[in-house]
Amino acid sequence: MDDERQRTEEFVIDGEKLVSAVKELVHEGNIRRITVKNRDGKSLIEIPLTAGVVGILLLPTLAALGAVAALVTECTIVVERCEA
Repeated sequence: MDDERQRTEEFVIDGEKLVSAVKELVHEGNIRRITVKNRDGKSLIEIPLTAGVVGILLLPTLAALGAVAALVTECTIVVERCEA
């Protein structure tokens, strides 16, 4: 049986802090997916994370996040965490 439960959290941040906030979340390690939404609730980018996705594999995604951050003034980060 799979005893893993998922919990969802939402954070509202400025676009200029988006990349650094996502980097911090990725380093926490128990994240399944990060979704960035605009002020209207429209999903701009979804980042599925697995245990092995760190470092150089995340660089293209961070570049895309930088482009999104330049376009939005305020956004919401939706974080799906897994809990054992």
